[in-house]
Amino acid sequence: MFQGQLKILVIDDDPSIRNMLAIVLKKSGFDVTCTESGKTALEKLKKESFDLVISDIKMPDISGIDLLKKIKVISPEIPVIMITAFASANDAVEAMKLGAEDYVTKPFSLDELKIIIDRAIYKTNIEKENIQLKSRLTDKEKFENIVGKNQKLLDIFEMVDTISKTDSSVLISGESGTGKELIARAIHNKSERSGCKFVSINCGALPENLLESELFGHTKGAFTDAYKDKQGLFEAADKGTLFLDEISEMSQKMQVKLLRALQERRIRRVGGNEELEIDVRIISATNKDLVEKMKTGEFRSDLFYRLNVISINLPPLRERRDDIPLLVKYFLKTFNEKFNRDIEGVEKDVLELFNSYPWPGNIRELENVVERAVALEKGKFVTTKSLSSELVYNITDKNPPAADIDALLQDGHFDFQGHIDDISRRIIIRAFQLSNSNMKKASEMLKLNYRSLRYLMDKYRVKGK
Repeated sequence: MFQGQLKILVIDDDPSIRNMLAIVLKKSGFDVTCTESGKTALEKLKKESFDLVISDIKMPDISGIDLLKKIKVISPEIPVIMITAFASANDAVEAMKLGAEDYVTKPFSLDELKIIIDRAIYKTNIEKENIQLKSRLTDKEKFENIVGKNQKLLDIFEMVDTISKTDSSVLISGESGTGKELIARAIHNKSERSGCKFVSINCGALPENLLESELFGHTKGAFTDAYKDKQGLFEAADKGTLFLDEISEMSQKMQVKLLRALQERRIRRVGGNEELEIDVRIISATNKDLVEKMKTGEFRSDLFYRLNVISINLPPLRERRDDIPLLVKYFLKTFNEKFNRDIEGVEKDVLELFNSYPWPGNIRELENVVERAVALEKGKFVTTKSLSSELVYNITDKNPPAADIDALLQDGHFDFQGHIDDISRRIIIRAFQLSNSNMKKASEMLKLNYRSLRYLMDKYRVKGK
């Protein structure tokens, strides 16, 4: 339950209470200092730093309430838990108003006290990390609020610093939702082109003819609905940066036209004869393996080598799990402001769930999960009640070991149909996760027709689009 050598100061004039707490807390891994009076406690607090204070309310020299006031002056960030044998509503209300984290009454349950201590330290750690996060974000504003302390990401930040000073083309690869456009914007913002436009387009979102018109522009009458001349994105990004997302989805014909534009640094609007000079830096991104696509002939090698002068590979969230707490706090802050909420953090079991979940949608999925939680949560901390059932269910692709199957069968109470239903539900939920809750795509993955999938969705209460 507890971690490391966190320092706790125990203040109680009853030696039996001090000794009992010292023994219990030391066994739990804490560094415990005990004192019998408020006066000596204040002297220690002025000389040493502590992570938590546990104090009796009724003491002979300084009352626990007065001591609490003085502690909050010396170290306002230290959580204080009050203990008293003379519990009253007034004591509790006054202590909580003055900033006490919680209180317990004698005789108290050690398990109850441990839970309160654990919660107090967890909350304090969240607050400390929030302060560190705000400092980090201030230092990293040039990285477009890319949050992370994982070494792989820090190495990418360093690379961004270096390559932004050049004008070379950059190819960013990584799974969907890993933040490829944020990296592209960071490169632009730190470059000499930052005073001009950063223009982006998703090459997989438009059919070939519309993509050509968007990139190169068109002249009036070039095709139906071309009622006037239109500037293309190459022209709009002149002296700036053009970000080509999902470059792997570009057709062979468009690949040829893009290659020509990059080689000659000239473009021609659709339906036009005049060639226009362009001065743009190209940053492209893909969630597919372009090397494999080159081998199959789907992507031109000459275009690949022109785009891939410098390559950046963004790790998926499951490979940088140490960044999850930072990202959660950042998104909490973002959506607290958006929804005018004051959610302070997430419960410990929620963070444990986040750390074990595979995050197929990466940072984008985590952002959506936190947004939903902030919108739905009624308390001060996010609980599993505010999370989707798909996330709480924590779907995995792992098969149970043979030993586990043997144990289930030999137990004598194995529910075959129930087990099959459980596996079926997991597979359907996983298909919806991978298809971004799109029923058509999910049915294709599962090799099920629409009616069969709809029946199973109703049976297992799975939601989709």
